[in-house]
Amino acid sequence: MNVTSPSPLTELTLPIAGMTCASCVTRIERFLIRSDGVDAAVVNLATERATVRFDPERIDRAGIVAAIEAAGYDVAPQAVPGEAGTAADADEQVRVGERRALLRDALAATGIGLAMMVVALWPGGVPWPMERVNVWMLAPATVVQFVFGRRFLVAAWKGLRHGDLTMDTLVSIGTLAAYGYSLAVTAAGQAVETYFDSAAVIIGLVLLGRWLEARAKGQAAGAVRALLGLRPATARVLRDGSEADLPIDEVRVGDLVRVRPGERVAVDGVVIDGASAVDESMLTGESIPVEKEPGDAVIGATMNVHGSFVLRAERVGGDTALAQIARLVEQAQGSKAPIQRVVDLVTARFVPVVVAVALAAFAVWMTVGPEPRLPFALTAAISVLIIACPCAMGLATPTAIMVGTGKGAEAGILVRDGAALEVAARISAVVLDKTGTITRGQPSVVALRPSPGTTEDELLRLAAAAERGSEHPLAEAVVRMAAEREITLPAATDFLAIPGGGVRATVEGRTILVGSERLLSEEGVEVAGSEVAAQLAAEGSTPVLVSVDGIGIGLVAIADTVKPESAEAVGRLRAAGLEVWMITGDRAAVAGAIGAQVGIGPDRILAEVRPEEKAARVAELQVSGRVAMVGDGINDAPALAQADLGVAIGTGADVAVEASDITLVGDDLRSVDAAIRLSKATMRTIRQNLGWAFGYNLLLIPVAAGVVYPLTGWLLSPALAAGAMALSSVSVVTNSLRLRRFSVA
Repeated sequence: MNVTSPSPLTELTLPIAGMTCASCVTRIERFLIRSDGVDAAVVNLATERATVRFDPERIDRAGIVAAIEAAGYDVAPQAVPGEAGTAADADEQVRVGERRALLRDALAATGIGLAMMVVALWPGGVPWPMERVNVWMLAPATVVQFVFGRRFLVAAWKGLRHGDLTMDTLVSIGTLAAYGYSLAVTAAGQAVETYFDSAAVIIGLVLLGRWLEARAKGQAAGAVRALLGLRPATARVLRDGSEADLPIDEVRVGDLVRVRPGERVAVDGVVIDGASAVDESMLTGESIPVEKEPGDAVIGATMNVHGSFVLRAERVGGDTALAQIARLVEQAQGSKAPIQRVVDLVTARFVPVVVAVALAAFAVWMTVGPEPRLPFALTAAISVLIIACPCAMGLATPTAIMVGTGKGAEAGILVRDGAALEVAARISAVVLDKTGTITRGQPSVVALRPSPGTTEDELLRLAAAAERGSEHPLAEAVVRMAAEREITLPAATDFLAIPGGGVRATVEGRTILVGSERLLSEEGVEVAGSEVAAQLAAEGSTPVLVSVDGIGIGLVAIADTVKPESAEAVGRLRAAGLEVWMITGDRAAVAGAIGAQVGIGPDRILAEVRPEEKAARVAELQVSGRVAMVGDGINDAPALAQADLGVAIGTGADVAVEASDITLVGDDLRSVDAAIRLSKATMRTIRQNLGWAFGYNLLLIPVAAGVVYPLTGWLLSPALAAGAMALSSVSVVTNSLRLRRFSVA
């Protein structure tokens, strides 16, 4: 029987036009999820984008766009890059134009409204009949209501057609009620006070609030633009025997690119000529420039400090490390944290409840309110509609995530999504892989112990000459040390690699044997210095013995050395109240020695753990709390996936990075503590935002309804309600922007 496997899901991100509050988000998500073929949909109010995961065999882009339009919203045109630069630049230019239009309309509407308010509140009263003043106000009030306020009316109508109430509904009902009442009394020729001025000021202040909100959101979303802004506009390309400065988008894989002192590296590639020092702090956070020689990899947008070199382009355009990081940041900024589910449930019912409260306030004051009852009841109802602010609740979580993940990216901490931030803030234990995470992951010679009559250089010269034919990591460490000491190595013949033991070779006519104590004993070599070898092994080193013509001449101690910052990183994690564990497949003695160097006690060391067992050991620790796993190798991937939070060292294997929730671009273990602190700061900001947003509405909606009037004789004016509503959203975004001051140090 043939079984048809399901087609792979595709992900699409679309810019949405017309969203104004959290109710819009809920509505669009509902319409998308109901569409056949859509597996998941996340709409982000702060980034104004919808991310949809779907089956391309059941629905395409046109079908997704149709679902969004059916919800009453439009898909904004995708920005097209031009002479200005990248698509991100073009997209920002579009947003700048939108903000300018908002500000222009806000200032015009507010100015007209305030002018009318000055006339209405003229000291001693205006010298004209009130009914004539009302007629004069009708024209400018109509312009404000239906020209500058048209966006509210259109959006509200779209929502009502589909049975939904949004922030635009509240603004439209409130201002139309004020305008309609004023129009009625003006048409009747009554000499009573109208609300033309209030309706105009409300529209102006709401527009002004949206401009401030859009401006703040633009600042919050600046991380991706800042990253892409590091990319140089041109590259000096060597083609056909000549050099020319070409636009960065014209560089192709395989091109040779010259990088001069003080320039940014144009694309990812490999140095083929020249040498220099490159400042990679924009990616790794490491301030010390890294020396680059032929064969070394360089990353686009890093700064060439001094010297000139030529690189061969290996990744260009959207394939560069910088572009991939920018995509990860955008993905994280468009995601939702689990805490957002509570907000979504509340906002889905928020606007209908507000309308009900406004109607109840109107009914109560029409029944028991002071005379004239109709204007009094109308004021209370309009104030309730205007002061309610679902925008603040909708922005509380995504703006904090935008700023937090952007700040992390600046420090080389890439967060996959909002859920990872929330989990990271609740971690109780951190499990660190040893090799490549705590240690450098590369064996190095740590000690030379020559026998009497033999010098260190002679011991190293003969050992390296024999080991040069081996590909074993320990042999490479010996050869590398000889190169660092600039020791000239003689040629070796009759090379033989002995599996599990070492090597034998003929050097300068003598038989050189390099390997374990067991190998030399089997070969009949009298092994001296066994006590020294045992001591080195206990300290975490691997002793490699060397003999010449059957006589031992000393040993070379090789170890995977601890990174200089590892001990400080462990200390920071422990100071934060976290349990710190080390897991390794290495011998218990070696693991214990490494643990002692970095401050991890023997009771927190999991040694001799096979790769397939790591995930199970992490699962055992999860019984007591949430666990973060930090690793870099292929064998760490299952454990990274098993842990509540997987943290991958970015210099490690791709599969480990794919299995992780947080990726550290560099290999500095101190970034783990920084990532956890950033997560806690972001979640703290989210809770502050939500506390303010919910508290604001719970407190001021009753005030606007007139609850305090019997005690104080004071009723909130609709204009003040509009100002409070505008400032509510701005305060949430501004509080999120404080995360930009977070220090990873």
